[in-house]
Amino acid sequence: MIKTLIGRLLGGGKSEPKAPRIPLGERVEVPESKHGIDASLLDDRAVKVVRTLQEAGFEAYIVGGAVRDLLVGLRPKDFDVATNATPEEVKGLFRRAFIIGRRFRIVHVIFGRGRDHEVVEVSTFRAYLDASAAEQVEGNEKTSKSELAGKSHVVDASGRVLRDNVWGPQIEDAARRDFTINAMYYDPTTRIVVDYHGGVRDVKKRLLRIIGEPELRYREDPVRLIRMVRFAAKLGFEIEARTREPMPRVMELLDNVPVSRMFDEMIKLLQTGHALRSLDELRKQGMQRVFPLLEVVFNADEVRERFIRLALEDTDRRVADGRAVAPSFMLACMLWHDVQSRWAQLKDAGEPPVPALQQAIDAVFDARIGDISGRGKLAADMREIWLMQPRFDRRTGNAPFALVEQPRFRAGYDFLRLRADVGQADADLAEWWEDFSLGTSEERDALVQAVREASQPQRKRRGSSAGAAAPARAKPAAAVAGDGAVPAEGEGGEGGDAPARKRRRRRKPSGGSGGDAVASE
Repeated sequence: MIKTLIGRLLGGGKSEPKAPRIPLGERVEVPESKHGIDASLLDDRAVKVVRTLQEAGFEAYIVGGAVRDLLVGLRPKDFDVATNATPEEVKGLFRRAFIIGRRFRIVHVIFGRGRDHEVVEVSTFRAYLDASAAEQVEGNEKTSKSELAGKSHVVDASGRVLRDNVWGPQIEDAARRDFTINAMYYDPTTRIVVDYHGGVRDVKKRLLRIIGEPELRYREDPVRLIRMVRFAAKLGFEIEARTREPMPRVMELLDNVPVSRMFDEMIKLLQTGHALRSLDELRKQGMQRVFPLLEVVFNADEVRERFIRLALEDTDRRVADGRAVAPSFMLACMLWHDVQSRWAQLKDAGEPPVPALQQAIDAVFDARIGDISGRGKLAADMREIWLMQPRFDRRTGNAPFALVEQPRFRAGYDFLRLRADVGQADADLAEWWEDFSLGTSEERDALVQAVREASQPQRKRRGSSAGAAAPARAKPAAAVAGDGAVPAEGEGGEGGDAPARKRRRRRKPSGGSGGDAVASE
């Protein structure tokens, strides 16, 4: 300090860099008798990766969220491994392993092939560097090029870490993790949990606590604010007061996070199996405006809110049952009322129904989801779900047979069923399509025939009213023609117009709603 002060008085240069504020903990080994992890919940492939690394002379542990979930008795969805081996050393130990990433270089070890393959993610212990520590690394003239080879650590003006590939000891790797419950290491060989920051204790207390100085950690990575909400919703944990205190001050830092990463975090919130709790937690923490797409949920009227809540309840059930969840379906549900409102306006202005729907979708995309409209399949699937809705009204001719064969039919039908559940679509229509989709060829033909026969009395009444002004003896002929029977096409008189109208109606589906919807696929 004296040398620095003298330097300043004499007009010297920069002061010495501040010492890094590293919240290093103390290594505590928690035995199986105290942590109580059920070893039967472990993944055999992850255990194999750990043991292969250990047999090669490296340290290796199951790490992070997997340890947290094991401690609360959940079977982890993913098992990650941390080691002191470099990515190149890890890759050399496995036949099918690939180094990926730029911001964080990690190794994917692949087991199995095709859809049944499994990935075990292996990361190297990293040094903990906050903004001041980064300056030391970046500005240390004594650091040799060989020491910096393959390493990088860049921090922007707000303190956000942009790249982080500086290897370090396990104690620093634990310090750089966000929450205490995510900074534990489990050795499946010795069955001990290595805990530097009281993570085991916080799991038992059901407490979310950030490691180190909260505001500094949020500045390093603002997405930690969202991760905190997700963990609180998923685990039912409370957020520690000190961890929560700086949130209002740093919320604006999320504006600097890339849109693509924010979108991925939003999808994680909605696909964890606790979507409704996640939305409630966002509201509780005053984070309703973090995701512009979710503002339609928080500002929804009663009907719209019920529609969206039913969709998210169904999503949570699917996750609980181990079934896949499509982001396109969730987003289509959230924005349907925007599309529906614009669609009605365009139809009232004289636009035909299908072109009006297409224009409404384009308008909603521009207003609400322009930032993800380039995400290819997601945008195409959302459009297909919406464009499929008017096609469900066509239940005669070839239209239902063509529709049920569409790859996204089930998503479109689930959307129709949801509309019926809130009274926005005919419940009988949804039931008919359920029967049709599950029926045999003979049952499908019978269902279509029943619709055709049910519509005939209406045609007959229209034909009878059209012939009312004709002489009395002409009424029977008009009524017969109005039945829509094909032999009546050549008959004259006013009643003969009914079959011609029917032919025009039949031609519409192929060049109208059906054709437009198929073209959009």
